[in-house]
Amino acid sequence: MNGMHHKWGRSLLLLIISALVLMTAAGCSSGSQKNGESNNGSSGKTTEQAQNNNSDAGKTDSSGGEVSGDFEIQYFVGGYGDQGWKKIIAEFQKKYPNVNVKESAGPKINDQMKPRWIQGNPPDFVYIDGAGSNATQMVQDDQLMDLTDYFKEAKNADGNKISDELLLKPIDYSGKTYTIPFVFGSWGIFYDKKFFADNGWAEPKDFDTFMSEAKKIKESGKVNAPFIFTGKYPYYFQSGVMDSAFVVNNNNDTSILLDMFALKEGVFKSEPVKKALEQMVQMRDAGLIDPASAPINHIDSQMLFLQHKNAFIPNGLWLENEMKKDVPQGFEFGFIPSITQKPGGKFVAIPFTATVGIAKKAKNPAAAKAFLEFLFTKQSAITWAEETGALGNLKADLEKSNASGLSKTAMKFYSSDNTIVAPYIELNADVDKVRSDSTLALMMGSITPDEWMERMEKAAAKARK
Repeated sequence: MNGMHHKWGRSLLLLIISALVLMTAAGCSSGSQKNGESNNGSSGKTTEQAQNNNSDAGKTDSSGGEVSGDFEIQYFVGGYGDQGWKKIIAEFQKKYPNVNVKESAGPKINDQMKPRWIQGNPPDFVYIDGAGSNATQMVQDDQLMDLTDYFKEAKNADGNKISDELLLKPIDYSGKTYTIPFVFGSWGIFYDKKFFADNGWAEPKDFDTFMSEAKKIKESGKVNAPFIFTGKYPYYFQSGVMDSAFVVNNNNDTSILLDMFALKEGVFKSEPVKKALEQMVQMRDAGLIDPASAPINHIDSQMLFLQHKNAFIPNGLWLENEMKKDVPQGFEFGFIPSITQKPGGKFVAIPFTATVGIAKKAKNPAAAKAFLEFLFTKQSAITWAEETGALGNLKADLEKSNASGLSKTAMKFYSSDNTIVAPYIELNADVDKVRSDSTLALMMGSITPDEWMERMEKAAAKARK
């Protein structure tokens, strides 16, 4: 999670590493983060909340309009759960008691709400994450409000300019802003530190040591196969392994991902892509990939990983929070951003984000903007980190918060000069579908790298038309 990207020909993360030094925490959908369909949360539930006896009644938003009336928020419930949203919404209601908040939420909410978006009867505010969501597609379908001028000067509820507070800047859609990244996280490879220490296995530092350790793990007979992923949602593998390989094989130049986002002719057949796919085939042909990956969803693959049926899994930083009820006693999450780098080479962090937006046909845009301004405050960032284990996309000191150890481990990479943070991208939905199908076919051995590249070039050419 999706997700868990980048339909945004955008300027993005060049300043993010230095900004991240100011923070400390992380964790979980999507990503995308798309974040697959989760069994965490109740499907399609709605909750009415209203408080009418508060001295703050009648507060106004930044545009001077009174904030009141019915206000509907749509949010996906996946690996992050719903407690972060509920706490933030409850605090928002204290500030704006004349707003009647309706929460349209659940693990299937994107599919359930789709007819309303198509019919022109959307909610006011939307958190774009999880299965069935695609921010770029929503922009292309003219479903989201143009926030370009508003965002240039928008201040959060603390009175600070929001654009100055963000770690990850909004996606640039041909000079326009339609969505604002709310979650900041990273894909990567996870393992159990204790399991590795008990068996004398080492954390990989590069592709060579990954291959050698994985082969050692395979030969030990203590796992079904060293590596598992969710074949139902191949973007976990793409974001956790393949995208970093594209960057590594492009001499650590992250512009190749922006070329993919722009569907630049020939990019999917370029030399860096060919070399990256050769690495994927090396993993496959060495028998490191569990064939059980093909049909299973993210929860099943994560359960196999937690049960030590497998040693490595590509995933997002929501993993620990999503599986907290199933983590065995003594299990200690290890995390590395990438495994495809050359010996001595830098790690490559593939970021994920989940964005928020306001419906173009919002019935209560004043409340929607007020909520956006409330969402991007330091307190909301702390609440989000504590309740989800994930980083909010805001410069906030989380050191004294209850953020997870995994989050802080990840932050060590983000703040290191030895880590390259790539731009966040989200492919055209049709191209992304071809990519998922082709990647699964490649890793299961039914197509060659040349066929993967040919499929992608054809899909990109069709989308360009």
